[in-house]
Amino acid sequence: MTNNPHVFAGRLDQLPAQIRVAIVVSRYNDSITRRLLDGAVVVLVEAGLPADRIDVVWVPGAFELPLVADRMAASGRYAAVLCLGAIVRGETSHDRHIASAVGNGIEAIARQRGLPVLFGVLTCDTLAQAFARAGGAVGNKGTECALAAIEMISLLDQLPPIQAQPLV
Repeated sequence: MTNNPHVFAGRLDQLPAQIRVAIVVSRYNDSITRRLLDGAVVVLVEAGLPADRIDVVWVPGAFELPLVADRMAASGRYAAVLCLGAIVRGETSHDRHIASAVGNGIEAIARQRGLPVLFGVLTCDTLAQAFARAGGAVGNKGTECALAAIEMISLLDQLPPIQAQPLV
Protein backbone atom coordinates (compact mmCIF):
# COMPACT_ATOMS: atom_id res chain seq x y z
CA MET A 1 0.00 0.00 0.00
CA THR A 2 1.38 3.40 -0.94
CA ASN A 3 0.80 6.60 0.90
CA ASN A 4 0.56 9.10 -1.92
CA PRO A 5 -1.08 12.48 -1.46
CA HIS A 6 -4.20 13.30 -3.40
CA VAL A 7 -3.22 15.95 -5.91
CA PHE A 8 -5.67 18.45 -7.41
CA ALA A 9 -4.70 20.09 -10.68
CA GLY A 10 -6.69 21.94 -13.28
CA ARG A 11 -6.72 20.66 -16.84
CA LEU A 12 -6.81 22.49 -20.12
CA ASP A 13 -8.85 19.85 -21.95
CA GLN A 14 -11.99 19.91 -19.80
CA LEU A 15 -14.21 22.91 -20.50
CA PRO A 16 -17.91 22.08 -20.24
CA ALA A 17 -19.81 23.53 -23.22
CA GLN A 18 -22.79 24.54 -21.07
CA ILE A 19 -20.89 27.14 -19.02
CA ARG A 20 -20.66 30.88 -19.75
CA VAL A 21 -17.58 33.08 -19.50
CA ALA A 22 -17.55 36.86 -19.20
CA ILE A 23 -14.76 39.03 -20.57
CA VAL A 24 -14.57 42.62 -19.34
CA VAL A 25 -12.37 44.74 -21.61
CA SER A 26 -11.00 48.26 -21.25
CA ARG A 27 -11.70 50.47 -24.26
CA TYR A 28 -8.74 52.69 -23.35
CA ASN A 29 -5.77 51.58 -25.47
CA ASP A 30 -8.22 49.56 -27.58
CA SER A 31 -5.64 48.93 -30.31
CA ILE A 32 -4.00 46.70 -27.68
CA THR A 33 -7.04 45.44 -25.76
CA ARG A 34 -8.80 44.24 -28.92
CA ARG A 35 -5.81 41.98 -29.56
CA LEU A 36 -6.03 40.66 -26.00
CA LEU A 37 -9.75 40.00 -26.50
CA ASP A 38 -9.19 38.23 -29.82
CA GLY A 39 -6.57 35.96 -28.22
CA ALA A 40 -8.84 35.10 -25.30
CA VAL A 41 -11.86 34.32 -27.49
CA VAL A 42 -9.83 32.07 -29.81
CA VAL A 43 -8.55 30.02 -26.86
CA LEU A 44 -12.00 29.64 -25.29
CA VAL A 45 -13.62 28.60 -28.57
CA GLU A 46 -10.79 26.16 -29.35
CA ALA A 47 -11.35 24.65 -25.89
CA GLY A 48 -14.94 23.84 -26.87
CA LEU A 49 -16.86 26.83 -25.53
CA PRO A 50 -19.37 28.04 -28.12
CA ALA A 51 -18.81 31.71 -29.00
CA ASP A 52 -22.39 32.54 -28.04
CA ARG A 53 -21.57 31.51 -24.45
CA ILE A 54 -18.94 34.24 -24.17
CA ASP A 55 -20.23 37.63 -23.05
CA VAL A 56 -17.98 40.64 -23.73
CA VAL A 57 -18.45 43.89 -21.82
CA TRP A 58 -16.54 47.04 -22.78
CA VAL A 59 -15.69 49.57 -20.06
CA PRO A 60 -14.08 53.01 -20.50
CA GLY A 61 -10.74 52.21 -18.86
CA ALA A 62 -8.85 49.78 -16.67
CA PHE A 63 -10.05 51.50 -13.49
CA GLU A 64 -13.62 50.42 -14.30
CA LEU A 65 -12.74 46.74 -14.73
CA PRO A 66 -13.28 45.69 -11.07
CA LEU A 67 -16.76 47.23 -10.74
CA VAL A 68 -18.10 45.52 -13.85
CA ALA A 69 -16.21 42.27 -13.15
CA ASP A 70 -17.85 42.18 -9.72
CA ARG A 71 -21.30 42.71 -11.24
CA MET A 72 -20.69 39.87 -13.70
CA ALA A 73 -19.31 37.57 -10.99
CA ALA A 74 -22.20 38.36 -8.63
CA SER A 75 -24.76 37.42 -11.29
CA GLY A 76 -24.06 33.71 -10.86
CA ARG A 77 -24.15 33.24 -14.65
CA TYR A 78 -20.44 32.76 -15.25
CA ALA A 79 -17.83 30.11 -14.55
CA ALA A 80 -15.10 32.76 -14.87
CA VAL A 81 -14.62 36.47 -15.53
CA LEU A 82 -11.60 37.63 -17.50
CA CYS A 83 -10.43 41.23 -17.09
CA LEU A 84 -8.42 42.63 -20.00
CA GLY A 85 -6.74 46.01 -20.15
CA ALA A 86 -3.56 47.90 -20.92
CA ILE A 87 -2.01 50.40 -18.55
CA VAL A 88 0.99 52.18 -20.06
CA ARG A 89 3.30 54.39 -18.01
CA GLY A 90 3.07 58.10 -18.66
CA GLU A 91 4.99 61.06 -17.33
CA THR A 92 3.48 60.79 -13.83
CA SER A 93 2.85 57.99 -11.33
CA HIS A 94 -0.83 57.77 -12.37
CA ASP A 95 -0.29 54.34 -13.98
CA ARG A 96 0.97 52.80 -10.73
CA HIS A 97 -2.06 53.97 -8.80
CA ILE A 98 -4.44 52.64 -11.44
CA ALA A 99 -2.60 49.30 -11.71
CA SER A 100 -2.58 48.84 -7.94
CA ALA A 101 -6.29 49.63 -7.57
CA VAL A 102 -7.25 47.38 -10.48
CA GLY A 103 -5.10 44.46 -9.31
CA ASN A 104 -6.35 44.68 -5.72
CA GLY A 105 -9.95 45.01 -6.89
CA ILE A 106 -9.81 42.00 -9.18
CA GLU A 107 -8.15 39.83 -6.54
CA ALA A 108 -10.74 40.82 -3.92
CA ILE A 109 -13.62 39.95 -6.25
CA ALA A 110 -12.23 36.49 -6.90
CA ARG A 111 -11.91 35.75 -3.17
CA GLN A 112 -15.26 37.25 -2.24
CA ARG A 113 -17.20 35.55 -5.04
CA GLY A 114 -15.29 32.23 -5.05
CA LEU A 115 -14.96 32.48 -8.80
CA PRO A 116 -11.96 32.73 -11.13
CA VAL A 117 -11.64 36.45 -11.89
CA LEU A 118 -8.50 36.74 -13.94
CA PHE A 119 -6.03 39.61 -14.28
CA GLY A 120 -5.24 40.03 -17.96
CA VAL A 121 -4.13 43.62 -17.60
CA LEU A 122 -0.86 44.69 -19.15
CA THR A 123 1.23 47.11 -17.09
CA CYS A 124 3.96 48.30 -19.43
CA ASP A 125 6.45 51.13 -19.70
CA THR A 126 5.80 51.74 -23.41
CA LEU A 127 3.23 51.08 -26.11
CA ALA A 128 5.81 48.93 -27.88
CA GLN A 129 6.02 46.66 -24.83
CA ALA A 130 2.23 46.45 -24.72
CA PHE A 131 1.98 45.48 -28.40
CA ALA A 132 4.68 42.83 -27.85
CA ARG A 133 2.49 41.30 -25.11
CA ALA A 134 -0.74 41.58 -27.11
CA GLY A 135 0.03 39.10 -29.85
CA GLY A 136 3.57 40.22 -30.61
CA ALA A 137 6.99 38.77 -29.89
CA VAL A 138 6.25 38.16 -26.19
CA GLY A 139 2.94 36.35 -26.70
CA ASN A 140 -0.61 37.38 -25.89
CA LYS A 141 -1.72 38.08 -22.33
CA GLY A 142 -5.35 37.56 -23.41
CA THR A 143 -4.48 34.03 -24.53
CA GLU A 144 -2.68 33.37 -21.24
CA CYS A 145 -5.63 34.74 -19.29
CA ALA A 146 -8.09 32.44 -21.10
CA LEU A 147 -5.84 29.41 -20.52
CA ALA A 148 -5.68 30.27 -16.82
CA ALA A 149 -9.48 30.57 -16.75
CA ILE A 150 -9.90 27.12 -18.31
CA GLU A 151 -7.47 25.61 -15.82
CA MET A 152 -9.14 27.31 -12.84
CA ILE A 153 -12.64 26.27 -13.92
CA SER A 154 -11.43 22.68 -14.07
CA LEU A 155 -9.58 22.92 -10.76
CA LEU A 156 -12.46 24.45 -8.80
CA ASP A 157 -14.76 21.75 -10.16
CA GLN A 158 -12.51 19.13 -8.50
CA LEU A 159 -12.21 20.78 -5.09
CA PRO A 160 -14.52 20.08 -2.16
CA PRO A 161 -17.51 22.43 -1.98
CA ILE A 162 -17.49 25.36 0.40
CA GLN A 163 -19.31 24.52 3.62
CA ALA A 164 -21.64 27.10 5.09
CA GLN A 165 -20.33 28.60 8.31
CA PRO A 166 -22.55 27.95 11.32
CA LEU A 167 -24.28 31.01 12.74
CA VAL A 168 -23.13 31.92 16.21
